[in-house]
Amino acid sequence: MARGKSKTGSGAKVVANSAAGAGDKHRYRSHNCAALRKSDVGDTVRLSGFVHRVRDHGGVLFIDLRDHFGITQCVADPDSAAFKDVEGVRSEWVVRIDGEVKARTDEAVNSDLPTGEIEIFVRELEVLSQAAELPVPVFGEPDYPEDMRLRYRFLDLRRDGLHKNIMLRSAIIARIRDLMQEQDFTEFQTPILTASSPEGARDFLVPSRMHPGQFYALPQAPQQFKQLIMMSGFDRYFQIAPCFRDEDARADRSPGEFYQLDIEMSFVTQEDVFNAVEPVMRTLFEEFGEGKPVSKTFTRIPFDEAMSKYGSDKPDLRNPIVMEDVSAHFDGSGFKVFANMLASDAKNKVWAIPAPSGGSRAFCDRMNKWAQGEGQPGLGYIFYRDGGEAAGPVGKNIGPERAGALREQLGLKDGDAVFFTAGNPGKFLSFAGQARTRIGTELKLIDEDRFEFCWIVDFPMFEYNEEEKKIDFSHNPFSMPQGGLEIMENATSDDDLLAIKAYQYDIVCNGVELSSGAIRNHRPEIMNKAFAIAGYPQEVLEERFGGMYRAFQYGAPPHGGIAPGIDRIVMLLAGATNLRDVIMFPMNQQAQDLLMGAPGEVSTKQLRELGLRLIPQDNKKAGEKKKG
Repeated sequence: MARGKSKTGSGAKVVANSAAGAGDKHRYRSHNCAALRKSDVGDTVRLSGFVHRVRDHGGVLFIDLRDHFGITQCVADPDSAAFKDVEGVRSEWVVRIDGEVKARTDEAVNSDLPTGEIEIFVRELEVLSQAAELPVPVFGEPDYPEDMRLRYRFLDLRRDGLHKNIMLRSAIIARIRDLMQEQDFTEFQTPILTASSPEGARDFLVPSRMHPGQFYALPQAPQQFKQLIMMSGFDRYFQIAPCFRDEDARADRSPGEFYQLDIEMSFVTQEDVFNAVEPVMRTLFEEFGEGKPVSKTFTRIPFDEAMSKYGSDKPDLRNPIVMEDVSAHFDGSGFKVFANMLASDAKNKVWAIPAPSGGSRAFCDRMNKWAQGEGQPGLGYIFYRDGGEAAGPVGKNIGPERAGALREQLGLKDGDAVFFTAGNPGKFLSFAGQARTRIGTELKLIDEDRFEFCWIVDFPMFEYNEEEKKIDFSHNPFSMPQGGLEIMENATSDDDLLAIKAYQYDIVCNGVELSSGAIRNHRPEIMNKAFAIAGYPQEVLEERFGGMYRAFQYGAPPHGGIAPGIDRIVMLLAGATNLRDVIMFPMNQQAQDLLMGAPGEVSTKQLRELGLRLIPQDNKKAGEKKKG
């Protein structure tokens, strides 16, 4: 259970001259709890740490003493002067132990511990601090209620798994800094108190005491500042940047705050950004991925292709299933549900989701039931029996010829199945992607022991906002449209605008979006036009983005960047399934810090200083708001 490595090596001593008497030692320790080896046998040492466990083996007492670095076994028999003191200690007390290093017998050696060949015969024990009865266990990796774990996070962090995750995070960040500096990037810090801007999520607002009625915002990202750094004449910027967004939590997104590797570069194309980022990601995953293979190339997939093949703009390429348009096989077929859909609207399609090895009625019925649980009418399917028979209602209705042609298109074999979604792809895309993932998981088709990267490129510049019934930015308002000003000016319809692509890209690993990025729009006339299309007149543009807009007037280099999420990188490398397992002091799903009691009420005096007063809310509405 080595918990970390000291900077001077696992055998590092806290003070020199480890064989000196206890009185000559450091007040608390001569070694850490991972340092001692068989070569130290005979030395008198001093250790301090937490009592991990106390065991009584036939009158001989054993203490597993734990610190940040690891565990050392300490022993006291009835002849020891410290025996009575050892009898009194309990788990998680903090103690100092002086004693002699002894070799364990061959049968007592613990090969799982770096210190497993030795033990300390206790001569003296001092209790430095006692622990009350623990509200959550520290020993082992128990599945305990999350609210208790977060309220007592300082205890939760003593557990080996979490401790290792936090140390892994620190090591990854240190390595990132090295890798960025090797590529001539310079680290700069950007402001935390800034202006509110529409970045795609709600801002956290901070009232100003000196300017009553006015507010700062915590940055959702250093987006504008990093672009301004490029306009200020710096060339390659990076920062391990804290970002703040008032949005709901989920497993791969922490509420409130997160950290990202923020990057911006001048005089670059999209290719230059990829060439800078790929070596960093590859090195991190090779060095910290515990030997799991890392994709040699980062596949580049246009957004439209990703959606049609995988039903997602963050596809897990470890899943071999690729969806295909099979409308031609159903057009005018005997399966009237699909045939009528295709005849009624040219936009309607039928997509196939292959299921290699899924060719049994039991599996097909299970998938159909799952689809109904997701609010769908079901999943049409065909499964191919030995001899090529196309079983299931869909197969019988389209006939053997069409079923055989479909099988040939998809490369299916006896014992395979295929599922179908139909209608307007824009409406069933998300569900089709979920079905692909579900099939791949259920049939164990996903190779979980590798890291597969890809770039999603050519995102649409604009999308249609159904709520506001208008064209809006789809990804990042500061991106450069492919084709520049000319393509936007030549657009004569909403369809033309929605067809415009941007130099926007995401980097994805194992189905987790690590980052979005873009080549930026650095010319004011293009920025004016893009924002006008999205419904922002020039006066609003100048008001909301005044600093950057003014900077554009005085010469802006072509520039671009990206911002991989630190939390998500660590989550993947730690093999964790929840971001809270790689964050030292996370909030819960309701964006509450249960350890520190935030958010909390403030005094009337504080509100008065800020020129604020609270407006009472209806209790029921307030409760519903909290719940949601």
